[in-house]
Amino acid sequence: MAKEDQNRVIRRLPLVVGMLGAVLLFINRIFTPELTNSQSRADVLGVILSALLVLTGMLWQQVQARTPDAVELIGEEGFELVTDLPDTVKNELAWASRLLLLNTVTRSIVVVYKGKVILRRGILGQKSEVKPGAILNLVLEKQKAVYLVDVKAYPGKIEFDYLPENTQGIICQPIGFDGAMILGANAPRSYTRQDENWIAGIADKLAVSLEG
Repeated sequence: MAKEDQNRVIRRLPLVVGMLGAVLLFINRIFTPELTNSQSRADVLGVILSALLVLTGMLWQQVQARTPDAVELIGEEGFELVTDLPDTVKNELAWASRLLLLNTVTRSIVVVYKGKVILRRGILGQKSEVKPGAILNLVLEKQKAVYLVDVKAYPGKIEFDYLPENTQGIICQPIGFDGAMILGANAPRSYTRQDENWIAGIADKLAVSLEG
């Protein structure tokens, strides 16, 4: 279910107050039988303040982005980690995946290394096997992450059938030359540039551990 934008009322408040103030000033001017100099000055200040509030409200509507609609991902929550890895590597994978789930919009994580799925965590898709498609192969070849900001807009989303079917955003982050971390989010356009940089840093750390 989509979450309602909880900041909508706050963003509209200056606009509403400014318009209300302007209307009240106009009504007060109409019903004033005799206009004094002090009231004229007060009216001018009131008009300026009302205009500033209206302008602030309009700017807030444009500058403060609306919170992307989030959905409840379809699937069961789980944590799958291959057993034939050194304990240090397993601890590193568990630590990294937990951080991503707790501190970003990530709801589903799949880590592939040397053609094998070594970790699945969060909301799990129905398929556990990963068959690299065009996007994942491009990520491994170019050693550069790909961020699908709104999965519905990408025909190539079919290759990510191992994520929950209603995943809204996907980041494919290379882990060295032999692996990749695929992150699924429950809202489109929800990863920030800071999130992307942080994810890249975690992937670099995992690459060192896995290569070792």
